[in-house]
Amino acid sequence: MSRSAVPAGLPVIDLALADGSGADRARLHGALRDAATGVGFFQLVGHGVTEGATAALTSAMRAFFALPEVDRLAVSNLNSPHFRGYTRTGDEQTAGVRDWRDQLDIGTESPARVPGPGEPAYWWLQGPNQWPPALPELRTAALAWIDGLAGVSARLLHELLASIGARPDFYDAAFAGRPHLHLKLVRYPGTAPDGAEQGVGTHKDYGFITLLLQDAVGGLQVQRPDGAFLDVPPLPGAFVVNLGELLEVATDGYLKATSHRVVSPPGASERYSVPFFYNPRLDAHIEPLEFPHSHHAPGATDDPSNPLYAEFGRNELKGYVRAHPEVTRRFHPELLAE
Repeated sequence: MSRSAVPAGLPVIDLALADGSGADRARLHGALRDAATGVGFFQLVGHGVTEGATAALTSAMRAFFALPEVDRLAVSNLNSPHFRGYTRTGDEQTAGVRDWRDQLDIGTESPARVPGPGEPAYWWLQGPNQWPPALPELRTAALAWIDGLAGVSARLLHELLASIGARPDFYDAAFAGRPHLHLKLVRYPGTAPDGAEQGVGTHKDYGFITLLLQDAVGGLQVQRPDGAFLDVPPLPGAFVVNLGELLEVATDGYLKATSHRVVSPPGASERYSVPFFYNPRLDAHIEPLEFPHSHHAPGATDDPSNPLYAEFGRNELKGYVRAHPEVTRRFHPELLAE
């Protein structure tokens, strides 16, 4: 598929083909290669995540957003130097513009790490989650979701690398130990009072792979090469998958990280989504990928306003500082000058 050509809808890829015949695996790899070098987004089925696990997470998520605001604010990320917890509607930004959504940021449970003298500031991103005492089921469902999707993502990354002729385990060392897995529970509460339609602004994800669970309400859009946006209609039972900037840089642009956004649902409608970010360790250095098609790579996107670093933690911290200026001002004012 040429980079200027975008299908009318996203490709649908069946990960269960990885367990099939040689012909099945060849079909899977061809579909992955076309999607990852073309539009950079696809719908993933055959992933093995059960309806029960999905129902447990979505039920707990809706129960959280149904709590009184005072209970949600009790776990505000303004309490956390690690950027974990609840963000009130309108308090997050993309490219300096307010996003009209509220959310709960969750990661793997980790002891707090305060960077010592000479250590990188990104170690602040390692720390404990905040959980509402009234909803113990939320902690259980969210941590189980992180574990389950980490397994799906690892398998998908192996098949993706194999699809372009790379060694499937090339990046295993970058994820060994304590990968920086990140989950958001997100609610888009309809159009903002001022009429602004930015649910979340146009952006690319920083890491390796994002798996998104979305409800039946539309709003996700993928940017085409001509600048127009392609709607991503919900597909029951599927994850929307997109690649992050680290994979684009690691392959010199052969794999594509695509800009995307969410348009707020109209009026008082609500939209719920659960993005999961499969990221390496904060201190992982991402080496250029060795693969036979590298001579076809067009070069990674160069954005002077968004420098990318080989050390993953520097990219991740940069994103949090920009998105959550109030948390940064409260706990890390020295980072605002960077």
